[in-house]
Amino acid sequence: MPRFLHVSDVHLGFDKYDNKERTADFFWAFQDALERYAIAEQVDFVVLAGDLFEHRNIQPATLNQAQSCLKMLQEAGIPILAIEGNHDNRPYGTKTNWLRYLADWGLLILLEPENDPETGQLLYQPWDWEDKRGGYLDLACGVRVLGSSWYGSSAPRSIAALAEAIQRLPAGAPYTILLFHHGLEGQIARYQGALRYSDVLPLRQAGVDYLALGHIHKNYEVEGWIFNPGSVEANSIEESVYKRGVYLVQLDATGVHSTLKQDYRQRPTLRLQLVVRAQDSLEDLTRSAVAKVQQAMDAGQLNPDDSPIVELRITGQVGFDRLELDTRKLRLELQQLSHALIFLLKYEVDAVEYASPLAEEATRLQIEQEVFTDLLAANHTYRKQSRELSQGLIELKDLQLQGRSEAELYDFAQGLLNRAVMSLPDA
Repeated sequence: MPRFLHVSDVHLGFDKYDNKERTADFFWAFQDALERYAIAEQVDFVVLAGDLFEHRNIQPATLNQAQSCLKMLQEAGIPILAIEGNHDNRPYGTKTNWLRYLADWGLLILLEPENDPETGQLLYQPWDWEDKRGGYLDLACGVRVLGSSWYGSSAPRSIAALAEAIQRLPAGAPYTILLFHHGLEGQIARYQGALRYSDVLPLRQAGVDYLALGHIHKNYEVEGWIFNPGSVEANSIEESVYKRGVYLVQLDATGVHSTLKQDYRQRPTLRLQLVVRAQDSLEDLTRSAVAKVQQAMDAGQLNPDDSPIVELRITGQVGFDRLELDTRKLRLELQQLSHALIFLLKYEVDAVEYASPLAEEATRLQIEQEVFTDLLAANHTYRKQSRELSQGLIELKDLQLQGRSEAELYDFAQGLLNRAVMSLPDA
């Protein structure tokens, strides 16, 4: 009974947050998953369904990470069979990339179908151990593994060609696995180019027992033969809510038996939300943000010792200019409190707006006064004095039109503000 590990979307070299420790997370997650569920479980082989790397052009440290993990499998006698994903596929017109480099050094088996130069027909050639080229490999454990390419928007048309090529192959192993780096529709929102189930069904009819998918970073399986483990590590705070991991799979006469494994080293993440009210002051908002993070720590949702990734999303309405909040200062304060490796502060509030109804026959003076009143009423500090202050602003405008000096205008404005402050409840 063959057993294997299905991994996809490792994204070594991930650098979204420009944090070296975060970049290393993707290596540690991959290494730990391989140690626990490939080597310790003594699987027959590992399949990698695309996106070993985050970028086509990688740093030396990223290449070292890949080599370290692959050599670990090699020393354990476990072959890893891989395909390119959209992140690490070779650009059009080039003949090599880093996956091909790793294959040439015998660290992985890169399965690639090819086109007949005469007919243009897609062909599957058997893996050549000496030349280190080929589109499929029959393993001693009784499994045939086939590769594919990254097809982008042409995937539906390419599937038909793949199915025909599979049917032309000579009889081989009892079980057939196809590696395919594309996603099915209905799994995540805002995903362009997703395939319908009917698009991939010809592969089932061609004899594929296990369609090993990648590309979408969320775990899902369909009809007992299509499997997508999701990314090894969450690539964003939004992805942290997705179920994801690696598949430990056994094939036997009764079918496919897959178990999603998630208990390996991953960076903890937490998403928090704070809804503020129009009557809250700037100081109230800041205190509430600190309290929200502290509550998460007290409740055990957030362990500072883990150096987690934390997001606080602040929504609602504020009764002051939303730009008055120094978001950088608040974010740093919250990061220090939580000991987060990365703290993301999403400040998505709306300023309160007031619009007093105006009669059609309203004079220019009435319109000006209502505009001033609405602006002041939207401010938490001056809301209760909005009518008095709006009249003062009208008078200030009149003084300016009379040609009064800057000093006189300043004295008048200062007196107006002083009277407003003195009338505040706790002044």
